[in-house]
Amino acid sequence: MATIEILRTNSDPPTPKRKWAKPSRAPRGLEIIGIVIAAMFAAPLVYLIARNFAAPNELLSAVTSSQVGAPLVRTLLLASSVMVACALLGTAMAWLTTRTDIYGRRALAVVAALPLVLPSFVAALAFVGTFSSGGLLEETFGIDTGVRVQGFWAAFTVLTLISYPYVYLPVAARLIGLPRSLEESASSLGRHPLAVFRTVVFPQITGAILAGSMLVFLYVVSEFGAVSLLQYDTLTRRIYASRLLDPNAAMAMSLVLAVVAITVVVVERIATKRRHVIESPGTQGAPKRVLLGHWRIASTCFGWGLVGLALFVPVAVVTHWAWLGLTGTRNVLGRGMDIGRLVQPTINTALLGVGAAVVAIIVVLPVAYLTARYRSRVGGFANALVVGGFALPGLVIALALVGASLRIPFLDHLYQTFPLLIFAYVVHFGAQAMRSAQVSVEAVPRHLRDAARSLGAGRVRRFRTVELPLMAPALAAGCGLVLLSVMKELPATLLLAPIGVDTLAIRIWSASSEGFYAQAGLASVMLVALAAALTWLLTIRHMERL
Repeated sequence: MATIEILRTNSDPPTPKRKWAKPSRAPRGLEIIGIVIAAMFAAPLVYLIARNFAAPNELLSAVTSSQVGAPLVRTLLLASSVMVACALLGTAMAWLTTRTDIYGRRALAVVAALPLVLPSFVAALAFVGTFSSGGLLEETFGIDTGVRVQGFWAAFTVLTLISYPYVYLPVAARLIGLPRSLEESASSLGRHPLAVFRTVVFPQITGAILAGSMLVFLYVVSEFGAVSLLQYDTLTRRIYASRLLDPNAAMAMSLVLAVVAITVVVVERIATKRRHVIESPGTQGAPKRVLLGHWRIASTCFGWGLVGLALFVPVAVVTHWAWLGLTGTRNVLGRGMDIGRLVQPTINTALLGVGAAVVAIIVVLPVAYLTARYRSRVGGFANALVVGGFALPGLVIALALVGASLRIPFLDHLYQTFPLLIFAYVVHFGAQAMRSAQVSVEAVPRHLRDAARSLGAGRVRRFRTVELPLMAPALAAGCGLVLLSVMKELPATLLLAPIGVDTLAIRIWSASSEGFYAQAGLASVMLVALAAALTWLLTIRHMERL
């Protein structure tokens, strides 16, 4: 197709434009379901706004006090710093793995994304236990760092190392899909590789960098576990600490945090829409490779060194602690705990993760139909609210649901129940399943639907026998994203989990707070292994069938 367009001359008669059939109107029942879903995702934010504006004087005094101002500044400083660092590291790693000849490029391209599997509080715990004075580094090699891993720089380092894949993944995908002819044309004009990257490649990947950077900013703004362990006083720590002693202040700070997050999403959307992106017209062959020459060894060390700090060091540390506890080398498990006591938290974690992932896919699928197949205005509105749910920090959603369940009479029986916890997970992470659901709906060929309809199959039968089997791989990918996020979520689980119900995240948090590193390490290893197993079961196994 691309060759035909290139060879066509001005004398050729214009090709008539194909008239596509206008999408049919969405079924009224589906639109009603879309309105209900939109209301569900808007509920926490609506309650938060109503609760704060019911007492405007208290809201104003709380927002203008130093209790909010100083932590807000620290939160924005940390989020902005980590965002910039991740934009640089993620872009550099994407360029190295897709466009250069560094050693082990293919393996590095895979493992560079794996730090996303690590919960932030696990990474923070590993760094504290390794590099602090008296930690594992001193114990094993006799190197006394003389420092305490805490404060801004500790939080900045840990969050940067585990968050750069948010930028790396979209930028790498964009670099792979970028037309090779653009760079070849610039190179043929005698431009240096750095000049080609600056003038040709970088403008085309700016949108991917902005999208990934937005995710990093939102992640850091809502971060609770790592900053708490590293004793960096952000707004999430203040909200959690004041939720019982001063609930009005906690609600006010939650609203401030929500406004910050939503503002970032709006700004990113406006900036992205103004970008001019060149799409690839067809198969372009392998991406253009840059020969690094004498920089090859240094670049290889940089890439593998970054992955080593972000992934291999934390995993090795928690595995070492777990081994010490299991072999009885050191009695640091605490309170006679053994591996058998992690069975029930592991089961709870798996059930909550799988349950929330499946419910999230079921909930967002009607919205995906409204937006991808019918282009409904109701679907667009519902889609915006689903995406807005991801912008709200998990702690804010959980705190709003706690307040609603305690203050609204007919909701009081839902407090600290599994349905309310699953609801919080779905509202917060439903956006991660939305794009996969939209892709799955778009992937069903129209002629197959028409053929099934002509044979007399109703909507339900067409969905069950024709559409669902074709959509399964993409839906499974969305399940995998939600699953990983739910298993790592800490503040919502702490606030909303039923009394007596433990998860691996809660066990890691409580053990690390009490200094039982082997216990925390064992639970961390179980969490990482469980995440890998369930991700393969729900996602990779289905993708391998394609």
